[in-house]
Amino acid sequence: MAANPTATLTSLLRGSTIDDHNEFLKAANAALKASKNNPDALHVRVVALLKLDRFDDALRALDDGGDKLAERCVLEKAYALYKTGKLAEAKELVQGSKKRGLQHVAAQVAYRAEKFEDAAHIYKELSANEGPIEGEENDLRINSSATDAQLEWQGNGDKIDPSRKKPSREDLEAFETSYNAACGCIARGDLGAGSVLLKRARDLCEALDELSDEDKQAEVLPIMVQQAYVFTKLGKSEEAEALQKMINIADVPEPPSRVIAQNNALASSTTNDNPFMTQRIFDSVPKLSHGEKFFEHQSSILKRNKYAIDLQSQKYSGVALSTSSVISKSPPTISPFINTLSVVNAAAHAHNETGKASLKAILPLLEKRPNDVGLILVIIQLYILTNNPGPAINLLETFFKRLEESTAPQDQDVRFAPGLVAVLISLYRLSGRKAPIKNELAKAATHWRRKSKPSISLLRAAGTSLLESSNPEDLSTAGEIFTSLRSQDPNDRTAIAGYVASYATTDLSKVSSDLDKLTPVSRLISGIDAEALEEAGIPSFTPNVPASKKRAAETEKEKPAQEPKKRKIKKSKMPKDFEEGKKMDPERWLPLRDRSTYRPKGKKGKKKAADLTQGGVVKEEESLELAGGAGSVKVQQNTGGGGGKAKKKKGKK
Repeated sequence: MAANPTATLTSLLRGSTIDDHNEFLKAANAALKASKNNPDALHVRVVALLKLDRFDDALRALDDGGDKLAERCVLEKAYALYKTGKLAEAKELVQGSKKRGLQHVAAQVAYRAEKFEDAAHIYKELSANEGPIEGEENDLRINSSATDAQLEWQGNGDKIDPSRKKPSREDLEAFETSYNAACGCIARGDLGAGSVLLKRARDLCEALDELSDEDKQAEVLPIMVQQAYVFTKLGKSEEAEALQKMINIADVPEPPSRVIAQNNALASSTTNDNPFMTQRIFDSVPKLSHGEKFFEHQSSILKRNKYAIDLQSQKYSGVALSTSSVISKSPPTISPFINTLSVVNAAAHAHNETGKASLKAILPLLEKRPNDVGLILVIIQLYILTNNPGPAINLLETFFKRLEESTAPQDQDVRFAPGLVAVLISLYRLSGRKAPIKNELAKAATHWRRKSKPSISLLRAAGTSLLESSNPEDLSTAGEIFTSLRSQDPNDRTAIAGYVASYATTDLSKVSSDLDKLTPVSRLISGIDAEALEEAGIPSFTPNVPASKKRAAETEKEKPAQEPKKRKIKKSKMPKDFEEGKKMDPERWLPLRDRSTYRPKGKKGKKKAADLTQGGVVKEEESLELAGGAGSVKVQQNTGGGGGKAKKKKGKK
């Protein structure tokens, strides 16, 4: 007699040690043949398909099961939608639910959709309420640290609790948390700490006894890829190359990680100088499925590298066309991705040239895209490289003026973007213009103080700049800025010091209670020798003057006191009567008739010499008036010299 399929399924479910999900699937299908609408069998089939990573089949099974099965398997359906990349449907299904399992899925959906702040908020709530699930605390710690790392990559590191930025002892006990902490350090630019944490994660993973050799390799390979990246960024090319040789890219389990590993290997390679071969290798990576995708910062880097390879392959027109189609649709923005495309587009139009040649090719683009932030920054950089900061300042000031006249709120955020304001201030300092710096920072601070998410670094810079002024209004504005900074972080020592400095000269009683919070003056000057400073005097700083291309003339004092070198004269050029030590005639280079020893021969020569030398005939001129007022005639008379009477010339009769 054949066994009852439902009884077989029930016995399998009671066997808690059974982990062969194919057996569960077979038993569920057999039970459904006997009873098509068996709710338990339908549910088991969905769970077994999820365990076997057959997520599309699980969704089809849920659709075939009807509304009752959908109501019973909300968690399973949400998880299947998340795994197949249907994030919007999954979010709609789990939104607002207070069930712990659905909250976990909601956090995963937010993480995959790059809503990392929402994911961090959900994980914080889950961590605050202890759940009954075994091992949940460790999973929450791992996922929370991964969310913090992604916030750092996204540029929102200020949204992380400062106490979580420094790895704790618990983070160093598991390879997952060590790896996530390392990624956070790398995103912040702390590559040294990231390298140490990656080594710790790799050692912990290789020492695990619970994992098989295949599982260890699958976990270690992504860590090694990240290690090679860090070594390359640190300039340790030998270590990076040795590690790359140990990585078999085909063995990296996840396709996104495999693509990144291939990209990093090409970027760090020093042997392949053929851009066409590099392009072929770059395009040989596998295509990702609909459920697999890169994060935005990863995707932008990969696209940028692809364009860089195309530029090396001299595909200028194609790169210019593909990038301009994206740039032209974008309003003024500080998006790193859009502005990177602008830089690539400028390089394509300039055919990878630099200096004045590139400016000549890029400046016409500014007429078509006057509000392209990336293009403006490229032109400013080229002006600086050609030692011409004046047009760079004028270009940025004109761009800011256009944005100030705009009525769009997002344009005002671009106008007072901290990075762009910092560029203008740097240009002012480079040109020695100190007066506009204070006004620019004050305007930017006024803008950001009205925002719910102000720029802390810009407000600090503005307040510090206003403290240098002796104007009471500037000091009052600085006090308001530091007051707003203190309201956001009462323990901000920079804000406290700025607050005290703002009101110390006008209202000391207002800040007297905060004086104890500052470092004592005696401690600040404990290592300073006042007498040595007084003896050294006050240093004077000279402004940076652009170096002239002309060689400066040397003064008499600056000329080195060196004796002129004596040139050795060839024997063929020496006179026949030359004697060693005899002073040579200084007029030897003059013609004979111009020398002082010249004595002409003959009557004409003697007469000419008499006219030119002292003691000769002096000619006097006498003016005779003509009759009738017709003018006057000059007549020469010879005097001196004792000559005879002049003979009359015979004329024709």
